[in-house]
Amino acid sequence: MGEKRKGNHEYLEYGIHHVAIIMDGNGRWAQTRGKPRLEGHRQGVEAVRLVVKETWDEKIPFLTLYSFSTENWRRPINEVQGLMQIFIEAIDRYAEELYQNQVKVRFIGKKEGFPDHLTERMENLEKLTERNQGLTLNLALNYGGRDEIIRAFQKFLQISLNQGGDIDEDSFRQYLDTGNQPDPDLLIRTGGEKRLSNYLLWQLAYSELYFTDVLWPDFSSRDYHQALADFVSRKRKFGGLG
Repeated sequence: MGEKRKGNHEYLEYGIHHVAIIMDGNGRWAQTRGKPRLEGHRQGVEAVRLVVKETWDEKIPFLTLYSFSTENWRRPINEVQGLMQIFIEAIDRYAEELYQNQVKVRFIGKKEGFPDHLTERMENLEKLTERNQGLTLNLALNYGGRDEIIRAFQKFLQISLNQGGDIDEDSFRQYLDTGNQPDPDLLIRTGGEKRLSNYLLWQLAYSELYFTDVLWPDFSSRDYHQALADFVSRKRKFGGLG
């Protein structure tokens, strides 16, 4: 990222305000090259940086990346520990760059279960960037869509019992991890699978879905813009008639 944005800035005109991505294929990328799975995750960090830069360049206000799910704790312990270390290294390496480029970082998901030294870095990065007014980057860590809805309902119920009020979508959504952010207009999933994997289940109700066989570490600027262009070619119905 740099001081001057180089994108065409046309995607906002076509209604792209929020992109969500399921970054799939890191392990397979490594295995096809005879490398440890963690090497695929390390390469995936570079793809994250590229997509953040492209989103920033195009002035798309919100980007949400599925980084570690509630189900990922079931992976082998050495892989989980390796992923925690990769998250730490990435924060240490890119925190200042994100701050300088006006990226506001938010971590969504359950704020528990992480090593203390990772939790501290997550909190510090959110605090460092909380006043930034450029791209909002949501990193979904220890995140599950069903878990998010349950946690939101618990908060909503507690406040409603104390304050009263009717239940409606607008009043409920503020208790989701994404708060009052706009729902994703476009979901991209790399790696060839065609499912949501418990990701943003509430927010993706009317999102356009784009699936690509490209493995996440190979996901390029061209691949990203191809997905954005595909969105532009569609007519969104939001449940209405086409």
